[in-house]
Amino acid sequence: MGNQLLTFAQDMTALGKSILRFFTDFQWIYGVEIFLFFLLIFYVSKVLRDNDATKLMVGYWFFLLIGGGMKIFSAELFTEQFFLFFVLLVSLFMLILFNVEVKKSLWDVHSSGKGVLEKTLGAGAEVRSQADTERCISNIIKALQNMSKNNVGALIVLSKGSLPKQVLQSGVTIDAEISTQLIEGIFFPKAPLHDGAMVIHGHKIQSAGCFLPLTQKTSYPKEYGTRHRAGIGITEVANVISLVVSEETGIISVVKQGNVTRYADYDILLDALKDYYWQEMFLADKKRSGGLK
Repeated sequence: MGNQLLTFAQDMTALGKSILRFFTDFQWIYGVEIFLFFLLIFYVSKVLRDNDATKLMVGYWFFLLIGGGMKIFSAELFTEQFFLFFVLLVSLFMLILFNVEVKKSLWDVHSSGKGVLEKTLGAGAEVRSQADTERCISNIIKALQNMSKNNVGALIVLSKGSLPKQVLQSGVTIDAEISTQLIEGIFFPKAPLHDGAMVIHGHKIQSAGCFLPLTQKTSYPKEYGTRHRAGIGITEVANVISLVVSEETGIISVVKQGNVTRYADYDILLDALKDYYWQEMFLADKKRSGGLK
């Protein structure tokens, strides 16, 4: 017992000397290393918290504490370099688990108003009446159903202002009111823009003929072609909804956050479009109520 206490006292003395030596020999590079170290831990913890992975976050911190304890009490075996490698390895593992969410957090930064945000015409959503919103929903559903009956392929992205600028620049700016005839005309098989994606922002068709990133997942059915993989891919990196009409089968699909709902009928399309327009209608109501005060 006495030997154990003596060993513990020696370890604590060595730790105290190490801490004292750290502060007496402190250099600015140490400050940079500490800042980057805690920035990494903060970012990983934020990703886990934002995705409701509380248990994983507790496990992450548990491993960090275990590593820190081993670094303090077993400095000979658990060197500083090994500890840093351990933290990087655990952090990288957590980020790989949530790689889709990490990409979305890097691309979908619509609140900042800078960098990758939409900066073309129509980027600011207008305040519209409920009747205008219902008209837009009706026109979109009618166009999708007409193209489905005629086996006309289509890909429509419902954007909330979070699309990367590169996506919009890859197409042609339309900035036109939503109408059934215009949607069908753009996706007409011989039309120059029919192979690309149409971007709808609010109550306007913002762009057409846009190129989207393809999903890299291999778990989807083989019958999903480029149009479906593009519709899925954009929902993995941005806060958008994709509406896809298959050119081969005429089947309509709704894609949200990489999840595909096939055989979308009128009710499913109506629910998806109401979910999309709900936030805009809510903001419009707030603006009206604020203007009355």
